[in-house]
Amino acid sequence: MGIYDRDYIRRPPPGPAQGRSPLASMRMWSVNTWLIVICAGVYFIDEFLPVSYVEMSASHLFEGIPGQPSTAVVTGDPRVVTVSTTDPHGDTQRKQFLGRPVLDRVNGRQIGWVEVAPMHLLRGALYFSTSRGFLRLEFWRFIGFQFLHHDFLHLLMNMIGLYFLGPMVERYLGGKRYLGFYLLCGIAGALMYLALNLGGYVVALFAQRPVEIPGLLFNSPATPMVGASAGVFGVIMAGAFLAPRAVILFMLFLPMRLATFAYIMVAIAFVSLLMSADNAGGQAAHLGGAIAGFYFIRHPKHLHGFFDIVGRVDPTSHHYRGKRGRSVFRRSTARRGQVDRILDKISAGGLHSLTEREKRILREASQRKP
Repeated sequence: MGIYDRDYIRRPPPGPAQGRSPLASMRMWSVNTWLIVICAGVYFIDEFLPVSYVEMSASHLFEGIPGQPSTAVVTGDPRVVTVSTTDPHGDTQRKQFLGRPVLDRVNGRQIGWVEVAPMHLLRGALYFSTSRGFLRLEFWRFIGFQFLHHDFLHLLMNMIGLYFLGPMVERYLGGKRYLGFYLLCGIAGALMYLALNLGGYVVALFAQRPVEIPGLLFNSPATPMVGASAGVFGVIMAGAFLAPRAVILFMLFLPMRLATFAYIMVAIAFVSLLMSADNAGGQAAHLGGAIAGFYFIRHPKHLHGFFDIVGRVDPTSHHYRGKRGRSVFRRSTARRGQVDRILDKISAGGLHSLTEREKRILREASQRKP
């Protein structure tokens, strides 16, 4: 049986389009389509939004000039700054960055510089970094960064992965669980980056000499991270589980099984992280997303509680209230239990092991709105 013969991969036949409004057509879009549209929309809209200068690190204070952070004020236009620092061994290091003057609020005297970076509005509000997402408790960034991209090529590569593999995973999980799956893989990528960056920061803070530990990230906690790659890596791992023998064209010309491609990509991310490659932080996020994807595609029942926080607007939420809500929730839970058992049976024995009744239940479940 080929990959496109499977129920959770086949597309349903399109219905009549005559008389359908554009808004009604948009409501029929899959979750995967919406993810692609939102990522592309955020990228292109942000290009037209105002640019502001975002503070990226703590102030570089001048030696011998008194000044407390509580009395400091950042003001003035950004300019290219070169500062020199001396390490414990007496070696001088020079750093060049874009900075704004830091003034003493009391006497107006300049006491240093603060490093800044130009960012469009959406990127500045949503990018993830250790200092913003964790130290400043801006938790929305764990999700927001997943819809941002560094440049058009970055956007294109991620959307290609979603376009070709996302529909298969969404049909297997259903739209709602697929959205939870994708966002959780992205969050796992941010958490992996956060853990390794915090580890590197703590080691560098307490070490008496320069130290390198393979796997830790010693870049600044203010370094921004953007991209859907962590979620896409989760989708790739899910695709490798659902259709490991499906053949894809690696680099557009080399035929390769999907499972082989997935584990090669994970190996590249792992080796790049250990060798502290240029994009080691991004590779750490890739690994986090891949680990989450590997786990959740094998335990989809753990995705049900992701949307419980929305309460009444979600009939599958544990917080849904009222007799009708409890009845809907019980029916939904029973149906999900049946589908989960059938999916486990497919995983163990393949699609041919299902009875006609089980195939009918799976087909009806895939046609319901998530």
